[in-house]
Order: sequence, then structure tokens, then C-alpha cells
Amino acid sequence: MKGIIGKKIGMTSVFSPDGKQTSCTIIEAGPCVVTQVKTKDNDGYSALQLGFGDKTEKHTISAEKNHYAKSNTAPKKFVKEFRDYSIEKALGETITVDIFAEGEKVNVVGTSKGKGFQGVVKRHGFHGVGQQSHGQHDRQRAPGSLGNSSDASRVMKGVRMAGRMGTDRVKVKSLKVVKIFAEKNYILISGSVPGHNGSIVYILK
Repeated sequence: MKGIIGKKIGMTSVFSPDGKQTSCTIIEAGPCVVTQVKTKDNDGYSALQLGFGDKTEKHTISAEKNHYAKSNTAPKKFVKEFRDYSIEKALGETITVDIFAEGEKVNVVGTSKGKGFQGVVKRHGFHGVGQQSHGQHDRQRAPGSLGNSSDASRVMKGVRMAGRMGTDRVKVKSLKVVKIFAEKNYILISGSVPGHNGSIVYILK
């Protein structure tokens, strides 16, 4: 496995030579510094810990300063551990967007946009009770009946209702890498990339 930490920038369009338009998400991926190398002999499993985004010394605790001093790098805002990394890297080395190639498929992990408290129509795709007829009014987006009658006489667990929506960890698989701008550390991915602009995502292969 290989991966990198990135920040979602925004959207753009890419046009092929025959004029076909492809909508893409711009992600600033890396550069990420290897802040720790874990091996099976010392830790029981192999992994690389990557850091992304510099952190001010004012907001860094002593334990973090000592940790990053081993790799001779500045403290990082975001740290992610990638198990069984397929690329061998030493402590303090840098991983860039060059580990990916245009046209290949990747998985993107992020936190979905927060929607707040939502009803059953938006949250679960319900159609609502129906139109204003047979004495009903203002019932188009209502959930309808919830529980049973005399048998059980309660609402069963797992019934889909209104509630908080979004801010969940989401993994979207098989997204296509359309374009890579190595000089700017930008990678353009076609497909549904989770999260709002400015959110942190993990690109995996």
C-alpha cells in the first residue's frame, strides 16, 4: 500500500483533446515527511508515519518537539500512519504526489460535510406521507408511523428517523487520477471526494 495526506482545494474542469469535459477535485497532496518508521522487529508491524502541514512552535508540546527532532523536521499539523507501505523510505525523507500516476485508480478517505439535524426525506431518501388529501396538510415530508401496535407496543431499534447527518468518515473507492501537477503538489481526481474545501483527505493506493 502507498498513500499521502492532502488538503481539498476546490473544483475545476479538464478538457481532453477531443473536447470531452471532466469535472475534477483539486487536492494539494504533500509534500509529506516521514516522521517515524515502524518495523515488525521493534513494533510488531511495519508502517510509515507521515506528517503534513507545518505547525508553529508556539502550539507544539514538548513531547511533539522531541518526536519531530528525531526526523530533523518541523512539527506537523496532521499526522497519519500508513501500514505496510510499499515504498521504502527512511526517517526524514519526503513523499510527494509523484508516487501516483495519471490514469490510475485511488481510494480517498475523508470526513463528509456536516448537514446538521435533517429529516427523513433528506437523511434517508423517504418520499414523505403524500399530497394534501384526505384531511392531511403539511405532511409531505413527515416520516409516517414508527412503531408497532399492541405487539411490542414500542418503537423497534434501528428505525430510520430524523437526526444528525454528515461528519462521518467516508472512504470512496476507485477514483481516477486525471492530472498531476508535481511542481505545485496538486493532484486532480475525478469522482466524489468527501469533505468540504480545506478539509484533510487521505489518498490511498
